[in-house]
Amino acid sequence: MITGGASGIGRAIAISFAQAGASVHILEVDRPSAEETVSNIRSQGGSAEWHLCDVSNQSQVKEVFCKIGGRQPVHILVNNAGIAHVGKLETTSDEDFERIFRINVKGVYNCMYAAIDFMKAAGGGVILNLASIAAIAGLADRFAYSMSKGAVLTMTYSVARDYVAHNIRCNCISPARVHTPFVDGFVHKNYPGREQDMLQKLAESQPIGRMAQPEEVASLALFLCSDAASFITGTNYPIDGGFLNLHG
Repeated sequence: MITGGASGIGRAIAISFAQAGASVHILEVDRPSAEETVSNIRSQGGSAEWHLCDVSNQSQVKEVFCKIGGRQPVHILVNNAGIAHVGKLETTSDEDFERIFRINVKGVYNCMYAAIDFMKAAGGGVILNLASIAAIAGLADRFAYSMSKGAVLTMTYSVARDYVAHNIRCNCISPARVHTPFVDGFVHKNYPGREQDMLQKLAESQPIGRMAQPEEVASLALFLCSDAASFITGTNYPIDGGFLNLHG
């Protein structure tokens, strides 16, 4: 199993897959986060290693996948690496837009592009992309982020259709707010001095009254990549505490 990103949700997903018996490979630019995740997995008896890789750089991604795929089949890919941005159209600079696109969109493309031939050679596989409710709902001040997650969603549908005959399933998870260290850092950076108020606001924006925990997303990811979900492809799964449907 290969996952892009090891912090927050990615860490929970990687640990869940390792507990299920998968050998986990993490592509990451954040060494401390990657090393912490690998240490957690190994301490529980799992198999894991990490690879220094910028997923927005196709040559780096291809090099890592060739290294992994040359030793063992590639059965599962989870695309989790991503960054956020606050801003409307008029406050989103060209540099902001490019950075979001490079990591959130091209990073997903690069990893799927590098994985697909290995999965075809193995007789099939599973690709799971992490999008967001921002892909299917209008969120205030999330112009570039919403753009990127909409692209992830539509890439998911396209790949699912094109490779269904190769026994490759491709699905998408769209979380609402998930309480991770990424969220804590994001709130601290963008709302200094108002952190607790903003965290409470984020929790209350879900009708269920709280943010999700990373392990809850990881449980859904594990199911969608398992044989129990063998009839599921080309589908988006919101995990949103009622955000999309219960605001009436």
